Amino acid sequence: DLSLLRFISAELTRGYFLEHNEAKYTERRERVYTCMRIPKELEKLMFFGIFLCLDAFLYVFTLLPLRVFLAMFRFITLPCYGLRDRRLLQPAQVCDILKGVILVICYFMMHYVDYSMMYHLIRGQSVIKLYIIYNMLEVADRLISSFGQDILDALYWTATEPKERKRAHIGVIPHFFMAVLYVFLHAILIMVQATTLNVAFNSHNKSLLTIMMSNNFVEIKGSVFKKFEKNNLFQMSNSDIKERFTNYVLLLIVCLRNMEQFSWNPDHLWVLFPDVCMVVASEIAVDIVKHAFITKFNDITADVYSEYRASLAFDLVSSRQKNAYTDYSDSVSRRMGFIPLPLAVLLIRVVTSSIKVQGVLAYVCVVLFYCGLISLKVLNSIVLLGKSCQYVKEAKMEEKLFNPVLTATPGKPAGKQQGTFKSTQGISTDENGSTSVTNQPVHQKENMPSLLVTSNSDQFLTTPDGEEKDISQDSSELKHRSAKKDLLEIDRFTICGNRID
Repeated sequence: DLSLLRFISAELTRGYFLEHNEAKYTERRERVYTCMRIPKELEKLMFFGIFLCLDAFLYVFTLLPLRVFLAMFRFITLPCYGLRDRRLLQPAQVCDILKGVILVICYFMMHYVDYSMMYHLIRGQSVIKLYIIYNMLEVADRLISSFGQDILDALYWTATEPKERKRAHIGVIPHFFMAVLYVFLHAILIMVQATTLNVAFNSHNKSLLTIMMSNNFVEIKGSVFKKFEKNNLFQMSNSDIKERFTNYVLLLIVCLRNMEQFSWNPDHLWVLFPDVCMVVASEIAVDIVKHAFITKFNDITADVYSEYRASLAFDLVSSRQKNAYTDYSDSVSRRMGFIPLPLAVLLIRVVTSSIKVQGVLAYVCVVLFYCGLISLKVLNSIVLLGKSCQYVKEAKMEEKLFNPVLTATPGKPAGKQQGTFKSTQGISTDENGSTSVTNQPVHQKENMPSLLVTSNSDQFLTTPDGEEKDISQDSSELKHRSAKKDLLEIDRFTICGNRID
């Protein structure tokens, strides 16, 4: 006995009970809370990562010149001490000298690049053409960064490889010229980026600056609708940290060039300040929206950012140990794709061309400024090391710093022995989200002791489950390891391995 009146009455008085589907609605509420937590957790990771990049960047200007001086002093005074060992210099000293020589050569080569001519050449282009050029420069910067650290690592290993081995390389000098060419070309590419940004700041209607900021929001479209695992999100987070720090340095270069053109008038700085704030605010907003929706669509909790922060802290702590096998600045370069040498060359070139040092008082100010930079570097390093130890302890990773690992014995393949040093893995993801692993062999030292206490963060980050398990571990440790499985599989060579996000 149906009627229109009864249907309307049923629609008006119909009821339902949400508690019948409690799990579904609880999950929806947790997603809302996760999105609300993302800005705080993401910015804590970004803040920590930016200061890691700053530490590696300040190292080039402060401690690297002193280390080069000490290495050269050891080389000059070597006859006084005699050849007590077969090495003229320690591997770290050789790498320091190579970095210093590359910086000096590339700095003098940058003098042949006219910044003013480049500025007027770019300013004469149309707005749409500049927008396309800026996008191409961003892609080129990521591609050349992924290959650049490989070039530098190849140079360092070629220069410090034990001489008793059979030669399997083209020589130190060709690798050195490749490294110089890379740093020079990358510095020019960053200079073009800074010049394009400077043109956008100085345009009358600010249309180019608006288009360039809107380009950040296009990044959301290309990211949030793809499938992401924890490893891939970690890669993207590292890439965002590097991108944000690089943008800060580019904005510093733009401000220096503009202040020079206006005879260092402090009033002009307040003219630039709103545009700088707009660029920074748009970058932060894009990162927050992008990460919030990626975590929402892929059911990733906000606690994963604390795991990422602990992994970055593990890199710092392990690089400070006595038997660390890499410099921390190189570790940051491999992890985030941030290579400080080209950016340092460009900043030195801009500062020396913008600021004229004349007179005794000016040189005294330069010395005081250098001492201030050293103090900032030391203070930053101490604070970072303390916070890193705290994060590692909170994540219960400190036992990974002292785990004994068996090395491969000569004549046996390293991959067939349990507990040997693993080959470095580069994790890449195709369009469908499937993960592929590319092995990159790590050279083994001959005649090494069979037992070595390692401090490598690679052991923590690239150790598959099951190969280094100790059968004496209790059930709680196994449970903790399985909970950290996703983080254990994250590769330290994240950006400069095979993938650019």
